[in-house]
Amino acid sequence: MTAQQPLTYDALVELATADSSVVGLVLKGSRAHDGMISRHSDHDLYVVVADDATTDLARFAGHRTAELDLVIVSVTEFRAAGMPGFERYALARARIVLDRLDGGIARILADKARLGADEAFQEARGRLDAYANSLYRSVKNHRDGQALAARLDAADSMRFLLELLFAFDRRPRPYNKYLEWELARHPLPGWDTDVLLRALDRISATGDVSVQRHLFTLVEAAAREAGHGEVLDAWGEDLDLMRPQ
Repeated sequence: MTAQQPLTYDALVELATADSSVVGLVLKGSRAHDGMISRHSDHDLYVVVADDATTDLARFAGHRTAELDLVIVSVTEFRAAGMPGFERYALARARIVLDRLDGGIARILADKARLGADEAFQEARGRLDAYANSLYRSVKNHRDGQALAARLDAADSMRFLLELLFAFDRRPRPYNKYLEWELARHPLPGWDTDVLLRALDRISATGDVSVQRHLFTLVEAAAREAGHGEVLDAWGEDLDLMRPQ
């Protein structure tokens, strides 16, 4: 493509489809989420090339414009992308444009969308402890008159809480941008989406201790049911500060 004719999404898809070394095209980001496209949305595209194959499209590696953000990887590299890493959610909800592996691209994406049982258990264990730590610090700082610290710790705790709740369901946590989209279409089992979102909003904005404590009672019940009582019990009497007074 020349400077007068920049590479477009449609042009790239046409080139890739005509290239036998390309075995998959995967679109991620807002264009893979119905209703999330804006005038600022570009096309975030993975071009998946057969292992050990060569392609003329390699000249476009790293291409990034307001129209098209391109990543060119081998099948092996694509399988490893986001495992673990920040790309996992994006790929879990990605849209397949081309799959020449008889469903192999779809299976790779499905693996990213579902955490393994042990992986999810260990993830939840760590995030539960981190959530309790931030919650405890927030409540303690509120008690001691440290208002800013209390609000910052409360906001921090929401990150760990969301990672925990999605780990309970063996799913990668969505980016904040897609949280409401995700919950509207794929609610967390056992959680009222509206109630949860209101609590997240209130806690993030104000650090409201009563809301934090009420939410913790729900989290504690879910965590114990999921087999994480040991993590909570390690907090001993400090749990009393986290619970409703």
